Amino acid sequence: MIKSQRWFVVGLLFLAGVVNYLDRAALSIAAPLIQKDLHFTHAQMGVVFSSFFIGYALFNFVGGVLSDKIGAKKVFGGAMGIWSLFCGATALASSLVSLIVLRVLFGMGEGPFSSSNSKMVNNWFPRREVASAIGVISSGTPLGGALAGPVVGYMAITFGWRWAFVIIMLIGFVWLALWTLSTTEHPQENKRVTQAELDLIVAGQQGAASMEHGAHGKQANLGFYLRQPIILATACAFFSYNYVLFFFLSWFPTYLTEAHHMSLRDMSFTTVIPWLLGSIGLAAGGFITDAILRITGKPLASRRIVLTVCLGLAAISVAFAGRVESTRGAVALMSVTIFFLYVTGSVYWAVIQDTVRRENVGGVGGFVHLLANLAGVIGPAVTGFIVEATHGAYGSAFVLAGAVAVLGALCSFMWIREPKARAKSEGAARTA
Repeated sequence: MIKSQRWFVVGLLFLAGVVNYLDRAALSIAAPLIQKDLHFTHAQMGVVFSSFFIGYALFNFVGGVLSDKIGAKKVFGGAMGIWSLFCGATALASSLVSLIVLRVLFGMGEGPFSSSNSKMVNNWFPRREVASAIGVISSGTPLGGALAGPVVGYMAITFGWRWAFVIIMLIGFVWLALWTLSTTEHPQENKRVTQAELDLIVAGQQGAASMEHGAHGKQANLGFYLRQPIILATACAFFSYNYVLFFFLSWFPTYLTEAHHMSLRDMSFTTVIPWLLGSIGLAAGGFITDAILRITGKPLASRRIVLTVCLGLAAISVAFAGRVESTRGAVALMSVTIFFLYVTGSVYWAVIQDTVRRENVGGVGGFVHLLANLAGVIGPAVTGFIVEATHGAYGSAFVLAGAVAVLGALCSFMWIREPKARAKSEGAARTA
């Protein structure tokens, strides 16, 4: 597996995920220092956290459509360059307005990340390996979040929070140079791909294409997919996933320093624990759902099982995480939450790849990701206002996050099912 070129591409995208969340989590780690330096209230800091997702959500869709039209390699490389630049530019912020503008631009750069790497996987992988590949790639993001705590915390304490953003900007530029020099849009264009590997990829993709066309016929286009209940249900489940994730990403470090009186140094290292468990969950989730697929032979049934069960368990854990009095209990429950949440991380993209023609994977994925990331626009700001209104109490915000996760589990259970045309064909095949 390591010697194959398609897994080399996954390795690069894994590293990109590490950089992505290192950059993204840097603000939440440095937030106590920024809030003190620039004199922000909780409500203002919540607006800053949410402002990132205004640009991010919009460019989820734009990035997905562009990946279909001009190629995922170009889009992904451009996104890395833009988000790294504006991550570094965060060091120039001097007021609430300037930081909001920089976060919107930073979010626009990060927007194409998931839809374009999903498109790269679609170009490079047979269908039976899709969830596994996305799971490995996605496991880099919580690892980046884990590194953000000690790395950004150390740099912020030692050099000041502004220099921390400049240094991590340079890491992104190094990755971009490696991506540009070593990757191609399709395996057919890459001289390092063996004929045996190319045959395996093409055969697996042809099988997927026949199922997609069989399920939807000639009417399948971007507009058709965006009206399908299964796509909207996937977006709903993804929204709930993101609500809990961005609640954790944006506010949990501040919660530890305020509600549990942790120092910046202790908080920086403590937040590593849930991120590491999340990385394990993401890597395992793709393999789990692909294993269920091989057992049942039903792609969407395997995805539905994982989404319903794991979102439900994450909902219970996060609802209680804000109610326990001990720091260890809060961190333990939040770690369990992030683990089960991240087991589902690759499944949303796998559902899209199971049901959408290859020509529309980028656009549909971007649309679903746009709707899902409205959670980032809403969630952090709502949490900030809840904490402000309750004079520093976080319990209600944790319960609300749990309720949103329950909604996602219900949407998954009710509407993520095999299309009727495909179900009939599978039934006919079993009785033949």
